[in-house]
Amino acid sequence: MRKLFVFILTISSSIAAFSQEKIYSTKSGSISINANTPLETIEATNSQTLSKLSDRSGQLVFMLLIKGFTFKNALMQEHFNENYMESSKFPKADFKGNIINLSEVNFTKDGSYNVKVEGILTIHGVSKKINTNGTIVVNKGNIKAQTTFKIKVRDFGITGKYIGEKIAEEVETTIVCKYD
Repeated sequence: MRKLFVFILTISSSIAAFSQEKIYSTKSGSISINANTPLETIEATNSQTLSKLSDRSGQLVFMLLIKGFTFKNALMQEHFNENYMESSKFPKADFKGNIINLSEVNFTKDGSYNVKVEGILTIHGVSKKINTNGTIVVNKGNIKAQTTFKIKVRDFGITGKYIGEKIAEEVETTIVCKYD
């Protein structure tokens, strides 16, 4: 009877350990945008991006407040929020998706893993499916995710007099998140 009890306890512990999902999170992820043109340098960063990443399902979520982007030029920041992003009307942006090739990532082994991510990006009240490549770096149990991709501003209903002239039609977006 004692052997049966030890066997059941061992199996139960193994199953529980195997099935536990680890959710990595951060409240200080960084999203940088670059909309430079030959006429104007337009760059901003938001270092208050919330993100969660599941090591079992591969679900990946990002959320940020548009007003959290900071520019070197205060007037540019004001125009970004009022004239282009209409951040009072559309205060946040988010992404909800999954790592498609999650089986290629070992969250318990140090290394750099190339990932394919697919999901829905919502900006300016418009949702679009996007696919991008990124990297997950595991270093001594610390997880860092990063990617760079381009967004066509008009695809998200963002309009304005200077798009294509002083503001790039495609905004390069770089995401870097160090998870807790």
